[in-house]
Amino acid sequence: MTDRRIRIIEEGFARVLMFLSTSTIVLVLLLIVISILVRGLPAISWEMLSQTPRGGFYFGKEGGILNAIVGSAYLAGGSTLLALVVSLPVALYMNVHLVKRVKLVNTIRFLLDLLWGIPSIVYGAFGFAVMVFLGLRTSLLAGIITVTFFIIPIMIRAMDELFKTVPRGLLEASFSLGATRSETAYRIFLRQGLSGVVTAILLAFGRAIGDAASVLFTTGYTDHIPSSLGQPTATLPLAIFFQLSSPIQEVQQRAYASAFILTCIILIISVLARIFERRYHKNRIRF
Repeated sequence: MTDRRIRIIEEGFARVLMFLSTSTIVLVLLLIVISILVRGLPAISWEMLSQTPRGGFYFGKEGGILNAIVGSAYLAGGSTLLALVVSLPVALYMNVHLVKRVKLVNTIRFLLDLLWGIPSIVYGAFGFAVMVFLGLRTSLLAGIITVTFFIIPIMIRAMDELFKTVPRGLLEASFSLGATRSETAYRIFLRQGLSGVVTAILLAFGRAIGDAASVLFTTGYTDHIPSSLGQPTATLPLAIFFQLSSPIQEVQQRAYASAFILTCIILIISVLARIFERRYHKNRIRF
């Protein structure tokens, strides 16, 4: 058998394998979406979206999931804001101030990738251990802090990968004109990477609002909307986790409604990320 024949067979095998893999992923995704639509869409109503559970989130047949929607917004919004305050300076520092210290930057990236790969349940256990040590109770604040630690590596690495694509010529030109490293970071790199920053924020927000393991031990659960950071709060993933196991059908309907709302939120975040990326990509300077 000739080398050409072998290459043709290898290419055909690779194409079939890629087609089967892609088809499997798309099929699984469609099955998940269809399952959520079939079960969750009939459960959606104005009462479901505008009321809190009545008679207990596990046994109460009346009420809705407003507490979980508001709690998820509080938790994801607060943790994303805190993560942004930490992540943006770190990502800029790595790509502007440490641009010549390649080994150090690669080590930081390795550690961030390691933190990214740690399961979220480990962050939840860590947050719970810290709560026990400090004598704290489950609360919105504890959940925000735990989720912040969880999404910081995600946000930093997402921004870092974008800042790595900024032309080095801009860095040198900025220095030659007398700009400081901080001015170069926030006036040049941030503007060039604005689409990536927005995408990183949306990505982190999506991970924060959709994760259940990291807040399972730290936020608690309640039928009410929290009025302070010291009170426990409900989230959409925890609503799915707790209410889907209830023997009462009306409670299960709330779980399916939570799954539908959570899926819609993730879809909106993905669409917004694409829109921002296309909108600001054309403003970037290219060499």
